[in-house]
Amino acid sequence: MLSAKAAELVRVTLPVVGAELETITARFYDTMFGDHPELLDGLFNRGNQRSGEQRKALAGAVAAFAGALLANPGERPDALLARIAHKHTAVGVTDDQYVIVHKYLFGAIAEVLGDAVTPDIAAAWDEVYWLMAGALIAMEARIYAEAGARDGRTWRQWRVVERREETADAISLVLRPIGDEPVPPARPGQYVSVRVTMPDGVRQLRQYTLSGHGGDGCRSITVKRVRGDGQPDGEVSSLLHATVKVGDELTLSAPFGDVSLEEGDAPLVLVSAGIGCTPIAAMLRHLADTGSTRRVLVLHGDRSRDGHALRADMERLTDALPDGERVFWYEEGEHETARPGRMDLDGVEIPEGAVAYMCGPVEFMRAVRGGLIEAGVAPRDIHYEVFGPDLWLGAA
Repeated sequence: MLSAKAAELVRVTLPVVGAELETITARFYDTMFGDHPELLDGLFNRGNQRSGEQRKALAGAVAAFAGALLANPGERPDALLARIAHKHTAVGVTDDQYVIVHKYLFGAIAEVLGDAVTPDIAAAWDEVYWLMAGALIAMEARIYAEAGARDGRTWRQWRVVERREETADAISLVLRPIGDEPVPPARPGQYVSVRVTMPDGVRQLRQYTLSGHGGDGCRSITVKRVRGDGQPDGEVSSLLHATVKVGDELTLSAPFGDVSLEEGDAPLVLVSAGIGCTPIAAMLRHLADTGSTRRVLVLHGDRSRDGHALRADMERLTDALPDGERVFWYEEGEHETARPGRMDLDGVEIPEGAVAYMCGPVEFMRAVRGGLIEAGVAPRDIHYEVFGPDLWLGAA
């Protein structure tokens, strides 16, 4: 792993580098996109660039990786790396792009920190970068191979065969593959990238969980229209809502994602809020389709009953399980079958020895994770999925 000399220099300089990482990554992206604008066409999410979420995620990942190397020199933080690798393969990152990133990232470090970056310090952080990049390249090669893809070529065309209006702001699109090539298998909880061309001609990618599948090879995604609330609306979700109709074609990647339902007989606690219900719905469908007899507790929080996407599916699938139970919370309105307000685990009996899967806003998951741990769920048995850049690193 990290050499002794490099480890000591990284340990001494991590506080300084860490304090400036957001400035460094902002300069990195500005410079790289200035020289390589083509990277914004079909690879990077320009919405996350505008909001700053992407640079926060990159800064957090670099700092978390360096910290993990120092804390456990003999171990590689594979949980952190696997999450990043799946995000990369979902958008088609290739080996040569790590060379481009290295050039501009280290140029930004030198520019921001100036004379503080001695040749020895630069070499130490260079070692950190290539350890991280090398591990990711190897992981991504394996993930591409499992998906039957090479060099990031995971794309194929699908036809929209049904459009369902789930709520005022959520639609489900049922898709059938075009052509006779076999469809890569998907595990319950995984996501695909959807690639669309925006009105200005730039291609953009967004990830959506596979919320369902059928024996006929069809798959479905559920898309929530992102309202900006003072910021720009989500450009891809708005385009899909406004323009996609039955008969249209969409370009989808193979399925990716390291958080998927594992087989076993341990009790399950499936937790979601808002559109985070999509991987939970996929897991429930798998459990129902396979006749699972596992104890399954479904917990979901939403603004209102009418705004709860896939509500009918979650009710039907949970009720179809011989040992399934559901508890819903709605902040607005009163309903006989739901609790008022936000999710609160007080009074909810969490099964002993449970494995938990969560998806929803980061602050929601952070709070629920604490409640699950207090209820006796082992931290290692709590798995979570984040939509967009993962700003909650090292908490799984």
